[in-house]
Amino acid sequence: MRNVHVDLGLKSYEIEIERGLLPRLGRKIKTLLPKAEKAAVITDSNVGPLYASVLKKSLEKEGIAVTVLTFKAGEESKNLQTLGTLYDGLAEAGLTRSDAVIALGGGVTGDMGGLAAATFLRGVAFIQIPSSLLATVDSSVGGKVAVDLPSGKNLVGAFYQPKAVYIDPDLLKTLPVRYLHDGLAEVIKYGCIRDRDLFVTLENIQNDAELLNRADEIIETCCNIKARIVEQDEFDNGERMLLNFGHTLGHAVEKTFHFDRYSHGEGVSIGMVLLTRQSEKLGLTEYGTADRIAALLQKFQLPVNVKMRQDDFLRAIALDKKKRGSSLTLILLKKIGDSFLQKVAFSNLPDFLPGK
Repeated sequence: MRNVHVDLGLKSYEIEIERGLLPRLGRKIKTLLPKAEKAAVITDSNVGPLYASVLKKSLEKEGIAVTVLTFKAGEESKNLQTLGTLYDGLAEAGLTRSDAVIALGGGVTGDMGGLAAATFLRGVAFIQIPSSLLATVDSSVGGKVAVDLPSGKNLVGAFYQPKAVYIDPDLLKTLPVRYLHDGLAEVIKYGCIRDRDLFVTLENIQNDAELLNRADEIIETCCNIKARIVEQDEFDNGERMLLNFGHTLGHAVEKTFHFDRYSHGEGVSIGMVLLTRQSEKLGLTEYGTADRIAALLQKFQLPVNVKMRQDDFLRAIALDKKKRGSSLTLILLKKIGDSFLQKVAFSNLPDFLPGK
């Protein structure tokens, strides 16, 4: 087993990474939350049919009554209407503040399950069991939970840390190839901002089979990077913003195409390359960095460009959460593995966008 400790004082928790972990989680969860008599497993229509029954059986074996709440898979479900349905399900299940909400699925499931847990009864225990590469390396760690509004992504949310994150890399075997690569965009992000050796490792991986074989060590590396950053900046006021490399432009791409053409990782992939090309032109980034990132992304069939006008980006970015007054913080690279925060006046943002 691989273990990553997230040190947040009274809110500290463990990330456990082990193949074959899912069927044994009932005992672990009962030990972690001995007063829990009920659990609501929140999952989606893709993951639930594959894994919910395994988790349910394991929990029931420990005397925990289980309700499975399933919503339609996809980013389009990550909204207030679906959240309201989840609240109704939690109420009907009779959950109390000593019970637990368990998110079983990818990033959308973790975000919505976490927000439901943070706000139902003013907060019940929350456990993450991520099933996608994106969720294992990124969204399940750090306590950011949210839903989207029509005007933008993740605009309603909270910081609410899980009690534990349990990662079974075997769950990645059932991921469609597109979504394996989707998560890999976030892995590549970690290499870009903090770990050149990870980036080189990914450049040397030849195919998806090798990627899956090395998933344990890759997940552990990414979780360690994120845990150390979150420990220093839990509420995203400084260093934690580095984790948003590629996300400002990426979210704009997702929103412009109504969240149905590009996945989150695909948006981030495009965002990392386009922003780095601009920062190279401005002399802020080592020449050739964007091409190197693009080559790695394209090896795994990820997009690196998009047909959008500069006005499209500006309109979508206007509601970005990272905007503070009339300025925005962008995450730029000096070179692979070395990132920094760049505060930019909104009036100067076009300098950092394609199409000027």
